[in-house]
Amino acid sequence: MSTKLDIFSDPVCPWCYIGKARLDRAMEQRPDHPLVIEWHPYMLNPTMPPEGMDRREYLQAKFGPPDEVVRVHVPIVEACQELGLPFELEKMHYQPSTLNAHRLIHWAGLEGRQSAVVNGLFRANFAEGRDIGDRDTLLDIAEKAGLDRAMIARLLDSEADVTEIRARDAEIRERGLRGVPGFLLGRQYVINGAQPVETWLDIIDQLTAASR
Repeated sequence: MSTKLDIFSDPVCPWCYIGKARLDRAMEQRPDHPLVIEWHPYMLNPTMPPEGMDRREYLQAKFGPPDEVVRVHVPIVEACQELGLPFELEKMHYQPSTLNAHRLIHWAGLEGRQSAVVNGLFRANFAEGRDIGDRDTLLDIAEKAGLDRAMIARLLDSEADVTEIRARDAEIRERGLRGVPGFLLGRQYVINGAQPVETWLDIIDQLTAASR
């Protein structure tokens, strides 16, 4: 029996990147897991202009002086190293708006390709330092994930689902979500943060045992 796992995430959130990797490791160790995953929008910076901004300026505005920026990144770098995840800080020059990235994740869900698109967005942002607010970057990710590039281009050039994504982002904030990643298990249990692999293994084992 399957169990729905709703994930609230933003592709520029490093802890979402780490949280997904940890969940993936657990599912790899339990290939018969019952989890059915759906990704939902949460924008860390919902007022970010469409063109984004310089990442260094963004980090200093958010966290303060350079030594504080470094302090914030230390546990992120350590967690990525532990998982063998690429995290290329020196390549990250832009802090993008993620509105269009969330639109792409939504459209990928209609085609059953959300995980591939989410993986592509995380990889482009954290491993390659690409601007995931950029139209061509999003089209490359969409095409690699098996989506129709021309169709996605037409959608991106329209206002399709802009209102829906913003409404869904606002709704989950109104319901109390203040940070990501956030997980809703079985439409009932809330799990906050990038949980360790062991936690997910325990959850999967409990779900499996309960279904027997």
